[in-house]
Amino acid sequence: MEIIHTIAALKTLLAPLKATSKIALVPTMGALHKGHLSLIKLAQQETDIVICSIFVNPTQFTDPKDLEKYPRPLAHDIQLLEEVGCFAVFMPTVKEMYPSFPVPEDWHIDLGEAEFVLEGEFRKGHYQGVTQIVKKLFDAVGPDTAFFGQKDFQQVLMIKNMVSHFSLPIEIVSCPIVREDDGLAMSSRNIHLSAQDRKNALVLSRSLQYVKDHYGKESLGSLIDHARRQINGIPGVELDYFTIADPNTLQPIKDQDHPHPVALVAAKVGETRLIDNMLM
Repeated sequence: MEIIHTIAALKTLLAPLKATSKIALVPTMGALHKGHLSLIKLAQQETDIVICSIFVNPTQFTDPKDLEKYPRPLAHDIQLLEEVGCFAVFMPTVKEMYPSFPVPEDWHIDLGEAEFVLEGEFRKGHYQGVTQIVKKLFDAVGPDTAFFGQKDFQQVLMIKNMVSHFSLPIEIVSCPIVREDDGLAMSSRNIHLSAQDRKNALVLSRSLQYVKDHYGKESLGSLIDHARRQINGIPGVELDYFTIADPNTLQPIKDQDHPHPVALVAAKVGETRLIDNMLM
């Protein structure tokens, strides 16, 4: 597996391959787990060459403490990528991606009204930072396809909106959430959960599963009230939101005839904020 640290080296590596190979990018912030590896495996099935990027992007963190404590087990990540047969990993420095850092670059694009609801309301400016770095990674790699996990449902929507904004010829593939055996959505942040927090966190997936199992059998209000009560009933869990929304606007749906709704939840479990979602 090639380990690349600069955009120039990455372009040199990929230039002779582009004419005959379909190239995929799997962007990550490291601290890899089975969910990330599932993206790489799916990408390997559908394309010829898979590039995984590992970059903890400072512009998408709204809390400096969150950036500071984000896990960075790079040696372990590289080992996992080698085991899964990834073609190359791109691990740039902050200066490589943002030459003027810490002076901010001029970046702001119209991502639609969905940018400002749910995660966008709780983490103002987050998706500008996300789309900024993804655009830089797209420019560096020039992929035909990019693979993202459904767990970050709103992030995938913002990236699709960014691709549309720039009319980029890149297919965005959203891949199913990978869960632990007990239902907890895999996340790099799970490492911060204490044993009790880990147990308490299961209420998120259980509330989503209840709503999915009873969708169409109970009213929307009843489903949402049940989920919120279920989550709020667990000590040490602080609910930010639980909603059943349109997948394109993230606005709450008004009836259960709505096509392809998604239930989304965010909560602070102990000191760790977790998100999850489930397609209805």
